[in-house]
Amino acid sequence: MAKPAKGLKTLIRLSKFNVDEKRRTLTALQAREDHIVDEIRQGEEQLKQEQLLAAGDSTGVGFVYGAFQQAWMKRRDLMHQALAAMRREIEAAREDLAEAFRELKTYEITQANREKREREEADRKEQIFLDEVGSNIHQRKEKEG
Repeated sequence: MAKPAKGLKTLIRLSKFNVDEKRRTLTALQAREDHIVDEIRQGEEQLKQEQLLAAGDSTGVGFVYGAFQQAWMKRRDLMHQALAAMRREIEAAREDLAEAFRELKTYEITQANREKREREEADRKEQIFLDEVGSNIHQRKEKEG
């Protein structure tokens, strides 16, 4: 019976490693999402600054602003698409992590149940032994008395 317990402990260890790997993957994806969000925010801030500069310039630099704005709009659209794709990846990674965690918990509960049964069996055997010792002592006292 030691082999199944050892095999289950190995499964638990592997499952913990799997959960940790999936957490790291999710964390990396979330960091990439944060980076994209920051880039969009910075681009929007830069666009506002360029608008202010173009509005305050009477020498015709506003023409350059139009090109900048069009380029930014295209880039922003691409970044929003990348952000949407990243969020889909994050959702899939969360589901993978949840599944790995459920698997780990199943193994841990199975291990705990096995250990409980083993303790109960050991306690039962010990109680039988103690009952037998008590019975033997009682029989000896009756023979002596």
